[in-house]
Amino acid sequence: MVRLSGQKSLIMQQQDELSIFCPYCGEMIDVLVDSSIGTQTYYEDCQVCCAPILMIVTEDEYGNLSLDAKRDDE
Repeated sequence: MVRLSGQKSLIMQQQDELSIFCPYCGEMIDVLVDSSIGTQTYYEDCQVCCAPILMIVTEDEYGNLSLDAKRDDE
């Protein structure tokens, strides 16, 4: 799980670039997370092995976001 620091912007879209390890191949990849949306779930393919990674972004009561990257079969 990766934590994003700072508050989300309600006025403009803000994308944060994060480095994560692919839960399939273990390679480090860079992903963009739209921190202006808040809690969200989406799929993004690994840039190395092309496997579908389930991205789960959650927001706590203080507006901080966390990213959890999981295998599709978890």
